Amino acid sequence: MDLPVMPPLQPMLAKAVSGVPDPAQMLRYDAEGLSFEPKWDGFRCIVFRDGDEVELASRNTKPLTRYFPELVAAIKAELPQRCVLDGEIFVAQDSADGVRRLQFEVLQERIHPAASRVRLLAEETPAELVAFDLLALDDVSYLDRPFAERRAALEQALAHLADDEGGRCHLTRTSTDPAVAQEWFEIFEGAGLDGVVAKPLSAPYSPNARTMLKIKHERTADVVLAGYREHKTSTPENPLLGSLLLGLYDDAGELQHIGVSASFTAKRRAELWQELQPLVCPIAEHPWGRWQELLVANPSRVPGTQSRWSQGKDLTLTPLRPERVLEVKYDAMEGTRLRHTAHFKRWRPDREPASCGYDQLEVPVRYDLADVLADV
Repeated sequence: MDLPVMPPLQPMLAKAVSGVPDPAQMLRYDAEGLSFEPKWDGFRCIVFRDGDEVELASRNTKPLTRYFPELVAAIKAELPQRCVLDGEIFVAQDSADGVRRLQFEVLQERIHPAASRVRLLAEETPAELVAFDLLALDDVSYLDRPFAERRAALEQALAHLADDEGGRCHLTRTSTDPAVAQEWFEIFEGAGLDGVVAKPLSAPYSPNARTMLKIKHERTADVVLAGYREHKTSTPENPLLGSLLLGLYDDAGELQHIGVSASFTAKRRAELWQELQPLVCPIAEHPWGRWQELLVANPSRVPGTQSRWSQGKDLTLTPLRPERVLEVKYDAMEGTRLRHTAHFKRWRPDREPASCGYDQLEVPVRYDLADVLADV
């Protein structure tokens, strides 16, 4: 492989802002304004292609190529002969309501050590690629060029994708209108997207620098504390909490595991471990005691069980009597679970655990992924 931009290369990053910048704010970030695009919820990927040689690199420069053979084939068929692109790998499936949405958990399952499993998953849950920046084309590096120029060249290089309805490679849409970006922010979540990204029009591509802006959905929920796991550095002499296991009651009155909250300082981890000891109870007396016979990965994502993402990790569950409620900040739900790790906000002693159900959660408007990819 011989390209003007070679691996390893870390992608350009984004810093969080609280909302879509208005026209005046846009000029403070860049004298020429901002370009907005949907924020995809998948695996960030730098694509390197030199003829029949293709490398897919993750955000941390780790190789992804072997896990997505169907994408390698699609890139050879659909992308320019020699190019380096910044994009996102995603998996989309039809939901029960007939709407096609991103499925991040299904995408995670694509990272598997067995070659036979990789081949099977490539057929059963094929991935796609959406491109949103051009780093090199033929013998020309675009790293030092402004985004406005990179985007124009990307549109020209990938113009043919608009005519390929069955392809796996796509070009993300963009707009310089903040009103359009706000509309995308409000409706595209229904297709599983994560928010909106803004890029300064005059800025070069800066690897590993937070020169972009990201506007993500943030919500809060009151959830039940059902247990905890100890931190990997915890010892009998210095016990430390690793993560809080969170639950919500379903319509049948069953306490369902929805995810974890895990970002604490070392001091707070020690305090929380001590604070929660009076709530520790035998697993047989806990609502999740019936799950203890499940020792392998399972569709319900039962706490304490293994998955291909947790092999070798200590997932020992310390059950707690479900008597405490906490408020967490989260971005989105995927099915009955939190899509990402929640952030602890505060204890809610005024709330009864039994009152913490799914009915408090905001349901995004239905939106089909095909409409997000259309009219680029």
